[in-house]
Amino acid sequence: MVKRSRLLNDQPPKKGPVLYWMDRDQRLEDNPALLEAQALAVAEDQPLIVAYVLTPDQMSRRQYLFMLQGLTELEPLFIEKNIAFTVLLGEPVQALTVLIKRGKIGSVVTDFSPLRQQRLWRENLAKTLDIEVREVDAHNIVPCWIASEKKEYGAQHLRLKLQKLLPAYLTEFSPVQYHPIKPKTQETNDWAAISASVGISLSDVPLRPTGVTVATLVLNAFVDDLLADYPANQNIATRQGQSGLSPYLHFGQISPQRVALSVSESSVEPHAKEVFLDQLIVRRELAENFCFYEPRYDSVNAFPSWARQAFEAHILDPRMYLTTPEEFESGKTHDALWNACQTELVNKGRMPGYLRMYWAKKILEWSGSPAEALAIAIKLNDTYALDGNDPNGYTGIAWSIGGVHDKPWIDRPIFGQVRYMNLSGCKKKFNVDAYISKAKK
Repeated sequence: MVKRSRLLNDQPPKKGPVLYWMDRDQRLEDNPALLEAQALAVAEDQPLIVAYVLTPDQMSRRQYLFMLQGLTELEPLFIEKNIAFTVLLGEPVQALTVLIKRGKIGSVVTDFSPLRQQRLWRENLAKTLDIEVREVDAHNIVPCWIASEKKEYGAQHLRLKLQKLLPAYLTEFSPVQYHPIKPKTQETNDWAAISASVGISLSDVPLRPTGVTVATLVLNAFVDDLLADYPANQNIATRQGQSGLSPYLHFGQISPQRVALSVSESSVEPHAKEVFLDQLIVRRELAENFCFYEPRYDSVNAFPSWARQAFEAHILDPRMYLTTPEEFESGKTHDALWNACQTELVNKGRMPGYLRMYWAKKILEWSGSPAEALAIAIKLNDTYALDGNDPNGYTGIAWSIGGVHDKPWIDRPIFGQVRYMNLSGCKKKFNVDAYISKAKK
């Protein structure tokens, strides 16, 4: 069996229940972190407890609603497996420490995240406790630190490494067992109070249906109806070409492993599967690699040197348009296509992948500096996109604005050597007027 975990401290496990701090991977099945926690608990003849910590001011209201409605679906699933499930409120290290001491927890297993705040929480918890804390990468098919030991500068290098490792990792997971040791307490969560703590009501309607069941339905519909035409349609903004899985992957309601296996086992012709799997595995895990090995992933300091040097040479270039952050946010620029992108992002929590690049690059073109553009794009994406606050978002914006994972192009005003996009290029790919009309609905 391949290894997906690593120790975060050098403390020994103690006699007591095993705690799985579920954070980034909010599902029961196809979850190697939960499986590892259960294996530890069974080996020590101990109960298994799953805890999620709800921390205020980490997401937008729409993201909290999507996530919490998904979490409510998990509670009866855990109870059916004889596993305790509790939602804690507050700062994670403090909330978990109280639970660990009160419950006399013997060891902790948690999810992996490459993002700065999440890593700091894990490091601080591991330092605070005198019991073993281990981290499992349940969000990538190949664990991030195993896929590569360094920051990769392009997809081609990581692709070669992943191709060697995937045969060992891209396999079926065992199902979660009915846990043989009953938890000492199994109290149901007060979901009304939990949701109220972040200012939402679970009776509200999310921008998209949510939860592990819905995620599976979305996957099945994509494989059955859209996968065959994915190569032709993925960059056509007026067609339903993309999978729609991004928010479900972001919140861990479905495993990328399950998506990859379903696509691989489908009867669709190989080229379509290859194109999609490259996006799902290589591009997605490249984003994880970037955020894991580049601590400045949301700063212009993470841009490659060639891009930063070119920006310096063009910093005084006149801008035909200087757009304020408020104009960007309200979708009131001079560009009808850009406004439609922002409108769709605000109203639906998404926009087509190809237009995410156009959207970010125009923020660069109409802002006073690359640093200002980067801050605006990140704020808008993290606030309005259901899949915001994610390595894919930070990396995609860094690619669009700063040339990360790209190569130098022809030098031009404002952009320097960063790849340029314009309205005429979009018109060659799809019916821009049709997209603008569709985005307003």
